[in-house]
Amino acid sequence: MSEKNEQGKRAARERLVQQRERERAGERRRRTLIVAAAVVGVLGLAAVVGVIAANTNGKSGKSDTAGPAVVPSGATGKDGLAIRVGADDAPSTLTIWEDFRCPVCAQFENAFRDTIHQLESTGQIKTEYHLATIIDGNLGGSGSLRAANAAACAQDVGKFSAYHDVLYRNQPQEADDAFGDNDKLIELSGKVPGLDTPAFRSCVNDGKHDSWVRKSNTAFQNGGFQGTPTALLNGEPIFPKKGDEPITVANLKKWVAEANKGKKPGTATPAPSGS
Repeated sequence: MSEKNEQGKRAARERLVQQRERERAGERRRRTLIVAAAVVGVLGLAAVVGVIAANTNGKSGKSDTAGPAVVPSGATGKDGLAIRVGADDAPSTLTIWEDFRCPVCAQFENAFRDTIHQLESTGQIKTEYHLATIIDGNLGGSGSLRAANAAACAQDVGKFSAYHDVLYRNQPQEADDAFGDNDKLIELSGKVPGLDTPAFRSCVNDGKHDSWVRKSNTAFQNGGFQGTPTALLNGEPIFPKKGDEPITVANLKKWVAEANKGKKPGTATPAPSGS
């Protein structure tokens, strides 16, 4: 009887060990899925955001006809709605539509910023930024509009790229409309050498480029884009993928090299200051 009890106890212990191992394996699988989802989020979440954006009006809550659109200095493209970074004669153009409150835009920037700047500074690409205010329309507030106006003010003095990067590095949570506070935007301008001046502060506080930002957002709405960020290389969508290939740092460099084959690089430009 004692031997049977001992065998029963051993069998119970073995079952317990097996159960615990199954639980540990399940936990490992769960953690792997969480990590994988976080990585894929940089590439795939844009599609989810795109669906949300496609089903909302994306407006900033103010009339698009309020005052004349004051185009930032050096802005280019149709109606002056693009802010260009990099050599004008670079053989390829990277077009990016972004919203400063958009969390996936920040993920995109944080993942590809250094690569984009390297391609710009070696004359491989020029980047043309277009600004939208989707999150203001989806969640309320004015942070998308206010940040875009401040970025346009930075463009007036040739510091758009550096300030753009500062905004994304210091982006608040999506539901937090911290960028709706001009004082916060001016505070962040202190991270870009020479940007925090009376002229910049006046431009930010007066909303000098607000109507231009609204016009840009209208162009985004009318462009048939799915959401922000939208990234195109020479007019072909590359985010979250180009054809069947997902966007990665290696793929972005490869796609640019393929597009530039046999072409001379543009005039080399220095890396953006303050970035």
